[in-house]
Amino acid sequence: MAENWHTRARDGLVVVLTVTTGGVDATVFLHLGHVFASVITGTLVLLGVAAGTHDGALAAHCGVALGSYIIGVLAGTPLAARRTGRWLEGRLRGRRPQPSEHHEIWPGWVTVALGLEFCVLAVFCVGWELVGGRPAGVAEFLLLAAASVGMGIQSATIRQLGDISTTYLTGTLTGVFAALAVGKVPSDLSRSLGIFVAVVLGAVAAALVTSYLPALLPLVILIPLALVVWFASARFGPRPGPGRPPRRDSAAA
Repeated sequence: MAENWHTRARDGLVVVLTVTTGGVDATVFLHLGHVFASVITGTLVLLGVAAGTHDGALAAHCGVALGSYIIGVLAGTPLAARRTGRWLEGRLRGRRPQPSEHHEIWPGWVTVALGLEFCVLAVFCVGWELVGGRPAGVAEFLLLAAASVGMGIQSATIRQLGDISTTYLTGTLTGVFAALAVGKVPSDLSRSLGIFVAVVLGAVAAALVTSYLPALLPLVILIPLALVVWFASARFGPRPGPGRPPRRDSAAA
């Protein structure tokens, strides 16, 4: 029962996190060069369009988005791939208990990596506010870079949870309908449907806010991510495993 609860909690966090994805991608597409921060397939297609139409501005935006996304992946992967239990054992030499196995449903370093993403997107939001929600010139490229780095971190981080994505959703959509086509109900159907709804809601919210109340964009982008980091920190942190009490220091003994 505990494992089922943690699985449902993980899926809920993934859905909430996708709201941020929708908000960031909609903002980038509408106001930062008509490219995507996380949908790299779309950005590659746009790069081809730019080459075919000799559109230098579009090519520059695509290049910044792709390069920054890769930087985010390179930063997020080694951080999120670490395991809390091994890190505690190596750094604290057994002074603290290791996490129980079911907590690996959401490894502790995943939360740390998402915290890094929050910091990057917070910088993005500060820049957005400084330009009054109307970026242009160098500011536009800097904001695009920050958003793409954040999405790269998130993409690399969520990969550590298994066959789950909150950014590139084509595979998720294909998997759902391929299973339904042969009469099967995917075990992750509710999570997949929640992700689809969340990304659309995030995009709708960002489109409305950036059009009418651009100063409120940080609420759309940062609040879902902050909730995920807070809840994961509270519920998926390292705790003693069953039958494995904390060891005492030899000095204390």
